[in-house]
Amino acid sequence: MNTHRKLLCTAAMASVFATGALADGHGWSLEEAAAPYAGTTVDVVFLLRPGYDAIEAMLPEFEEATGINVNIISHPYENALGEQVRDFVAGGDLDIALIDLVWMGNFAENNWVVPVDDIMASYPDIIDPALDMDDFFPLVLNAFGGWNDTIYGLPVDNYSGLMFYNSCMLEEAGFDGPPETWQQLMDDYGPALTGDGQYAFALQSKRNETQSADSFARMLWPFGGSFLNEEFRSNLLSEESQAGLNFRQDLMQYMPDGIVAYDHAETVNAFAQGDVAMITEWSAFYSTIVDPNSSQVADCVEIAPEPMGPAGRRPALGGFSMAVAEQADEDERAAAWLFIQWATSAANAGEYLERGGVPARQSAYADPALAETYTFIPALVESWQDGVPEFRPRFAEWPEISEIVQEWGTRMMLGEVTVEEGAQEIGDRMEAVLDAAGYYSGDKPLAQ
Repeated sequence: MNTHRKLLCTAAMASVFATGALADGHGWSLEEAAAPYAGTTVDVVFLLRPGYDAIEAMLPEFEEATGINVNIISHPYENALGEQVRDFVAGGDLDIALIDLVWMGNFAENNWVVPVDDIMASYPDIIDPALDMDDFFPLVLNAFGGWNDTIYGLPVDNYSGLMFYNSCMLEEAGFDGPPETWQQLMDDYGPALTGDGQYAFALQSKRNETQSADSFARMLWPFGGSFLNEEFRSNLLSEESQAGLNFRQDLMQYMPDGIVAYDHAETVNAFAQGDVAMITEWSAFYSTIVDPNSSQVADCVEIAPEPMGPAGRRPALGGFSMAVAEQADEDERAAAWLFIQWATSAANAGEYLERGGVPARQSAYADPALAETYTFIPALVESWQDGVPEFRPRFAEWPEISEIVQEWGTRMMLGEVTVEEGAQEIGDRMEAVLDAAGYYSGDKPLAQ
């Protein structure tokens, strides 16, 4: 798959509306555009994370300006997919879909969300001339908001895997910066930074989505591996995939005991307590890691892109988009779009960043002074040039396949099976899932 899909007509349509029917851009206002929909309530699922807290804190401004009521139903990540699927299957109340990177294929193929082009065509008067789809990082817009060459949602709460490192620990060990490559981390940093109850690295690997996404997949891509080949058959027994998974096994000697039980909280905490010198974690944890109230090493924290492997830098990619739900009525669709457009706008990106969110707007990071305040910005921007949209396949079958990876990836790390045996088991079971879904019979396109 081309990792930098073209946006097709979406950006072009945005330009048409900005320069055509709404050419008099200075005459457009959120208040006037929203006036016909005042009093409308839109329902949306949010997560219990800083990026959503940021939007909620800004929300009174939107509701006051528009008269639109936004009803937020907050869930932990683990419940968000199931709650939304049940609502959409039952023809429920949700007017906005919050879509994880790996849910996009499921939501699009089930027609639960409306393409952005359709919204633009149906509601030209509510399209902000300043929408500027080209301002979104192309990789992020396509990966989080697109499926099979159609854009459905606008990116929100987006992040990349970054390397957080304790510069004080590294300097004491004789290093003037973080490792450029995974091999350097293993060969040089690992031995020098492990001992006396401290460890060079921690790779969150708990048996849930953390195992499949943050641990297993993180070691596939930089080594040239992948879950699937072009024919949608397992690629886990390839030389490159095996190299990455074996590297993970070898790297465990420089990680805390019991790393297979570490989720994000345990990993971030181990780093924040000074027990671990380096972690590769989502940029969304930045505010926690640099906060002196939650981190004993806040003054020593530095941030870099994830290390490179033989195939280059292929960092973890994660985050969400918001899309208008197909089941919403006409007024709810318009009100939902106005909220999505406002929440992800370039005009609000700066405040969103200041409140703990991570916007996907290129313009939000254009001010060099911001990098002095938010030190993760240079690494994040670099990572969003090199990420892989299908870091985790985005088709509807991923949740089922993820559970397979979680089981056998964990068994690999525990030494209950060899890397080759585990890869064979995952591959066979993964192909069985894809076969049953119709990928090999031609019933479904080979899209991920």
